[in-house]
Amino acid sequence: MVTLETIADATFQHIILVYMTLIASIVVSIPLAFVSVESERLANWIMKTANLLQAVPSFAVVAIVVPLIGIGFTPALIAIIVRALLPIIKNTYIGLLNIDPSLIDYAHGIGMTRWQINRYIRLPNSYPAIFAGIRFSALLANSIAVLTALIGSGGLGELVFEGLVSFNTDRILAGAIPAILLALASDSLLAMLEKKLTPINLRE
Repeated sequence: MVTLETIADATFQHIILVYMTLIASIVVSIPLAFVSVESERLANWIMKTANLLQAVPSFAVVAIVVPLIGIGFTPALIAIIVRALLPIIKNTYIGLLNIDPSLIDYAHGIGMTRWQINRYIRLPNSYPAIFAGIRFSALLANSIAVLTALIGSGGLGELVFEGLVSFNTDRILAGAIPAILLALASDSLLAMLEKKLTPINLRE
């Protein structure tokens, strides 16, 4: 029998693991996407590197982290960030790049600086693409956070793997169900935030 306290502790660890990595991925990815828009050469290098990292299977990323960094919470954070970067970088870059050129020309014409154009033109008009990447990364982070229990990250994945080893269905469900609910909740919250921030003319 799995106690509510055990489930609550594991859920808290899982939330910290997922959202720390998601925030870190956003903080790294969005500036890289803006830099990529300014330099095609740098964009090619960043996208190729991100694609290469994304091509590595999740289990392999988790396994490679162990001999390089060790086991525990911090290595798990790094493994998840590596997997969560690409969707945000790629979607943000595409969103920023596909802005109507006439809007950029108009902004230049009225004397807006590059920073003002990025802040008030490119960024708001890229929200749908950016949030699509963030939502996908959140789902990735949530699923890989379960997998990183293999290297000692704790959280709901620990309950799942303990249940698998001991053939304990209750323990498996105690880890799997909250993880599923958290994934659905985070996607819904991000969808609401996207709708609130996206300019009215770009909303579906």
